[in-house]
Amino acid sequence: MRIVIASDKFKGSATGPEVAAALADGIHDVLPDAVVEAVPVADGGEGTIDAALAAGFSPVDATVTGPTGEPVVARFAVRGAEAIVEMAAASGLDVLPRGEKAALTATSRGTGELILAALDRGCRDIVLGVGGSACTDGGAGMLHALGASLQTETGEATSGGAALAGLASVDLAGLDPRLEETSFVLASDVDNPLLGERGAAAVFAPQKGASDDDVIVLEQGLTRFADLLERSAGVTSSIEVPGAGAAGGVGYAALAVLRARRERGVEVVLRLTGLAARIAGADLVITGEGSLDGQSLGGKTPVGVATLAGETGIPVIAVCGHSALSADEAAGAGFSAVYALSALEPEKERSMANAVPLLREVGRTIARERIAVDSDVAS
Repeated sequence: MRIVIASDKFKGSATGPEVAAALADGIHDVLPDAVVEAVPVADGGEGTIDAALAAGFSPVDATVTGPTGEPVVARFAVRGAEAIVEMAAASGLDVLPRGEKAALTATSRGTGELILAALDRGCRDIVLGVGGSACTDGGAGMLHALGASLQTETGEATSGGAALAGLASVDLAGLDPRLEETSFVLASDVDNPLLGERGAAAVFAPQKGASDDDVIVLEQGLTRFADLLERSAGVTSSIEVPGAGAAGGVGYAALAVLRARRERGVEVVLRLTGLAARIAGADLVITGEGSLDGQSLGGKTPVGVATLAGETGIPVIAVCGHSALSADEAAGAGFSAVYALSALEPEKERSMANAVPLLREVGRTIARERIAVDSDVAS
């Protein structure tokens, strides 16, 4: 009996490796001889570095500018000339001091500094995973760190999205010359444009603490920034390109200035982890994330894993904190069964706090119900 666990994180509760370890412990409680292999996966946001490290990349730590200016230690992953940079590690909501959101002033500068650190390591193929950002600055902070000049009437604009409305000029002449020989992949499932009712400010800034008035200010700043990039820096506008609105507009800067190629985050991660080869010949694949819902069906990690496993006929079980999927939706996504922690602990806060022991219990249940007595799965 060989089982592969390819799970994303349960945000706020357990990392991908912790999810896999707890499920494996539960399975071994019932079936001690089962071969259980863990392959941490993600969708380009938080957890992508864990997936890369499990795939053989090496960790590198760098001290960079956090989203509100305080230094943070952020990790990226390197394998030869490849680097995986996770925006959330440098400019994410999870690294905000005391968790206090700063919708108008949060910056992506630290993400640019991580890219510089990767360049210093000799990396020339960089994957930029952009989930979980704290800022709405159009990637201006990232570009400033990489050498761009963003001038207001009184000096440099380096303090987040609101300051962009006062921009007088943008000059890209000082960008690090190594960027010209570097290939970027923007790992993102977000297909929103930069501006408008589906844009970075309108859709995502409220999640980062923006009020209705703040959204207007941020939209004005992004509009000014994009206009100046086109007029004074000669950048062909990409504001309508799908993904430009990702991560508060960092997607725009990556696509328009760094010439990044956008790919679905989960597809990038599944490729770099070699999951197709890892699941070959397995009897069962278990995947999961914190919440299974309509967003999951749009291409989140569990559905990506189920699609890959389904190509070779391997049954897939999904594990989650909570599921909003109907039985038909779950089956249509490729899951032979869904196990939710909420069935064991309905109270959300207690479920999140006790995710690891609950996951172990789910592992036991899967072993009893879906492995030990299921002739379609058992070897």
